[in-house]
Amino acid sequence: MKITRIEAFALRFPRDDDTTTTYTIADGAWRSIYSNMHETMVVRITTDEGLVGYGEGQSPVSPGTSKTIIEDLCRPILIGADPFDVEYLWQKMYSAMRERGHPTGFFVDALAGCDIALWDLIGKATGKPVHKILGGRYRDRIRLYAGCGGKTPDTAVERAETLVAAGYKALKLHLTTDRHHILSVVAAVRKRVGSKIDLMVDLHTQYTVSEAIKLGRGLEALDVFWLESPTAPEDIQGQVEITRALDMNVANGEWSRTRYEMREAFERRTCDVTMPDIGRTGLTEGKRIALLADTYNIPFAPHIGGGGILSIAASIQLAAVIPNFLIMEHGHEALAHKCRIARSAPQPVDGAFILDDKPGLGVDIDEDTLAAFSIGH
Repeated sequence: MKITRIEAFALRFPRDDDTTTTYTIADGAWRSIYSNMHETMVVRITTDEGLVGYGEGQSPVSPGTSKTIIEDLCRPILIGADPFDVEYLWQKMYSAMRERGHPTGFFVDALAGCDIALWDLIGKATGKPVHKILGGRYRDRIRLYAGCGGKTPDTAVERAETLVAAGYKALKLHLTTDRHHILSVVAAVRKRVGSKIDLMVDLHTQYTVSEAIKLGRGLEALDVFWLESPTAPEDIQGQVEITRALDMNVANGEWSRTRYEMREAFERRTCDVTMPDIGRTGLTEGKRIALLADTYNIPFAPHIGGGGILSIAASIQLAAVIPNFLIMEHGHEALAHKCRIARSAPQPVDGAFILDDKPGLGVDIDEDTLAAFSIGH
């Protein structure tokens, strides 16, 4: 079996009725750029036997950048290769730009899309789900925490009630305001949902080290399960100090894409829970990171963020095969529009994804819809 065709699709489709694309950064904050559209990059790999595998490199902004990398750099390496040489192919693609100073970022995101597509293809070729060929499953149920919107106590409580009613036993609040306001929001949610629901708080790297520690101590009194991404990703020592100072879990790592990046983080204990994004690492390197974390007794909680349905499906497959899986991120409201390119895809049941034996990733892509939402394809 040989790879005969590599295609990349830069996708952009509206979340609501607004069809004008805008990129924005929140006023008064050093934050990531966000798009009002759902954007990502999908890879389709075809073999000489007519088998097709799909993957995704998470691209919440500028998906055309990842698409170009696939077409210019990854395609020449993959054409003519045996898709079963998946780990070798990851290493060959990664090494191709290592000397040029591209060990992360868009380049590795593009590799992730190719890698996931290769695993999907191998699963379909063998008639097995990816988790069976990736190592075999440890569990049948992938527990989820749901992103909980709401910037005020009242709105956050309203969202929390809806999500708990939908079956979620863990919720994550995205809060980047001052300490007193964050504590008031979390206190209101905790009072409403009770003690049996796990709560997480994501600061999106917006706090200084001392501010994060002070806030964390207040959150500990509210029995918050983890504090996520409290300070700048580049500040390794700052992350170490926050983790050491707090009794609660500190979670981070969504910005890291390879085991090389994670080695120092694990050695120095920058976190209690690591949360790489499989739409950025791919399955091959994602599993390597998970097992490296396991050697340091660090639980693994896959991040999803702006990832689409293929990224979600790949994360489910990886979560099934690693010993140190803890919990997986999920966007309850976002799933519907992320599934727009799929005829069928995994759906949560009572706060969890349930493993099945569908070949590959278990996602049936609608090729017409994929083409319709593609930019310049």
